[in-house]
Amino acid sequence: MKIPLHIAEKLLLLSKGERLAASSARHQIIEELVEEGILERTGRIKKTLWLPNSEGIHIYLQNHYEIRDLALYIQTYKKGPLSRAELASVAADTKLSIVRTFKGFLVNCYQPTPATLNKEPFVLQPKEGMFHFIYDYERFIPSADITIVGIENPENFRWINRQQYLFSNIKPLFVSRYPQSQSKDLLKWLAAIDNPYLHFGDFDFAGIGIYQNEFKKRLKKRAKFYIPDGIEALIRESGIKKRYNQQIINFDINTIEEEAILHLIALIHQYKKGLDQEILIKG
Repeated sequence: MKIPLHIAEKLLLLSKGERLAASSARHQIIEELVEEGILERTGRIKKTLWLPNSEGIHIYLQNHYEIRDLALYIQTYKKGPLSRAELASVAADTKLSIVRTFKGFLVNCYQPTPATLNKEPFVLQPKEGMFHFIYDYERFIPSADITIVGIENPENFRWINRQQYLFSNIKPLFVSRYPQSQSKDLLKWLAAIDNPYLHFGDFDFAGIGIYQNEFKKRLKKRAKFYIPDGIEALIRESGIKKRYNQQIINFDINTIEEEAILHLIALIHQYKKGLDQEILIKG
């Protein structure tokens, strides 16, 4: 996906230190940047977009959209029909799109996990400091008794061995939503297998939004949102007000069928705090 001209122009203004009305820049890319913490969206009624660190947005655009120079991208975009040389000057390819070297996604485990790959049985073995990357995901089938646990944040994915106490009642295989360029492959794979899916993300509006808009929408009743025991005390004692003040609800509450999520939303409103999932890493 290439960045539309009007959004690229807004991003350039933000990178120069300007603050914009959030209503003036509505796009999936803006939501990505807010979720990644690169853009800040503040205000309870009249939302404002601003950029705490301009370096972050330049790195993100280069890594995810192959745009090395945002101003040059805009200038080149406005010219209309472009030569291959002009396109190559603003992006790493000649189509202003991402070229993915690898398809697939990362998985992790803290116990031997049986699966089938290309119709051959094998066992994923845990190894401290190493993840497995599944390339031929179309032919990767976990054992039927495995629950797929989707982890939102890299820190939790790295330290799954310190979170075993949370998943003692299931046989988990952990998958990573990041890097985000791989997330479409992950969703395709999850939709193609029969294993139950448990979403382990942040306990705030952004975390619920990711689950509802990406995973629950696709997986329906096979998906559940993980909420640990004692969530109220965790939010009350360790929650962060910034998560409440700067996030908006980008999902339809009326479509939520999981009572546990509705209870979580009520707690977030009650304490006006959101909780990062990293708080559950022991040690």
